[in-house]
Amino acid sequence: MKSVDLNCDLGESYGSFVVGQDEQILDYITSANIACGYHAGDHNVMSKTVKLAKEKGVSIGAHPGFPDLLGFGRREIKTSPEDIYNFVIYQISALQGFCKINDIRMHHVKPHGALFNIAAKDSNVAEAIAQAVYDTDPALVLFGLSGGELTKAGAKLGLTVANEVFADRTYQPDGTLTPRTQKNALIHDAKVAIEQVLTMVKDGTVKAVDGSNVPIQADTICVHGDGPSALDFAEKLREKIVEEGVKLCPVQG
Repeated sequence: MKSVDLNCDLGESYGSFVVGQDEQILDYITSANIACGYHAGDHNVMSKTVKLAKEKGVSIGAHPGFPDLLGFGRREIKTSPEDIYNFVIYQISALQGFCKINDIRMHHVKPHGALFNIAAKDSNVAEAIAQAVYDTDPALVLFGLSGGELTKAGAKLGLTVANEVFADRTYQPDGTLTPRTQKNALIHDAKVAIEQVLTMVKDGTVKAVDGSNVPIQADTICVHGDGPSALDFAEKLREKIVEEGVKLCPVQG
């Protein structure tokens, strides 16, 4: 039986600002990527989200990003690999503290936004992130764009890696995501998004924006939790995946 993980970026509320429907969406996913305070989230939200994920039996991962609250971590910040190494360790370790006091093991790390996208293409950034994960805890699973530099860097160090695909994003012919600055970056039709997921999981391909079929490995699927239809989409996607005989479970470390 084929198996796949279903992950979502959570814990992105901050202070009095509420983002997403974290408690409800946890019912439909198998892994939660929890913001660590740099691009979103704060200490109170981190604590609450770890507790919720544990109650729901969902695997917990750190979701480190650039220090960019104003831009939600989607703006590239020019900095050194050493700086990236240090701020990734800082963010992972912050979430690890909440995992420790709640007696639950952190399962994985998935970079956020611009950091994730840069690491897919830039080997120096990818190596800095992978090394930070390895040095913090070599048992952690590293999530990266399917076929990108980050998963290659993690595998080289001996980390378990998970090739991530996206339900609601379009793809370029080289297997990268269409930049959000382009009009066709997002898939707004739920049926089209679900069909894309099933093709990636079952056939190992994705149709790029130019119509070509690109080989892709789908170990974990990202659904975004901050859209107005996020909860409904997550429920429908989970239901359809199970209907197709695919097992939903966290990536095995």
